[in-house]
Amino acid sequence: MQLKGKNIAILATDGFEKSELFKPHQQLKEEGANVHIISPEEGEIKSWDKDHWGETVTVDKTITSANEADYNGLVLPGGVINPDNLRINEDALSFIRSFFKSGKPVAAICHAPWLLISAGVIENRDVTSFKSIKEDVVNAGANWHDKEVVVDSGLITSRNPDDLPAFISKIIEEVKEGKHEEQAVNA
Repeated sequence: MQLKGKNIAILATDGFEKSELFKPHQQLKEEGANVHIISPEEGEIKSWDKDHWGETVTVDKTITSANEADYNGLVLPGGVINPDNLRINEDALSFIRSFFKSGKPVAAICHAPWLLISAGVIENRDVTSFKSIKEDVVNAGANWHDKEVVVDSGLITSRNPDDLPAFISKIIEEVKEGKHEEQAVNA
């Protein structure tokens, strides 16, 4: 129960990689956190499970009704469809930026660093991502590393679902630590 009393937002829409939302959601709840699924639309959003549509999850709050001040951290699951759709949603990008401005932990896995690029918060940061978007990450000014998890002042990134154990462990650690002033400086 390392995260008792902590609130964590998971920002996603249709097409999120199933394991990259469900596994952190489950483990963060097991650690005592209140975890909310935030999405542009109310209702349910559908996962992508490797090569086909998968399970759905119920949205707790829309982006426009969610407030960064209510949360201790933000998780951005990947998949190709999910971040590609969210990166053109200005409300989603503003929500992401607000966590950086307040110095709170943000965790992005797989293709989710696309969201960090579009939010303008990745330049000069040490990160990793799914290998196919490495060039995008580097072109956005980040320092890319081929490691299962990279942490830079409260920004946690991982490459793919195989990295989930290390990714989730670092989310727990960083949320327990709280705000990271260097995160806000780099926003």
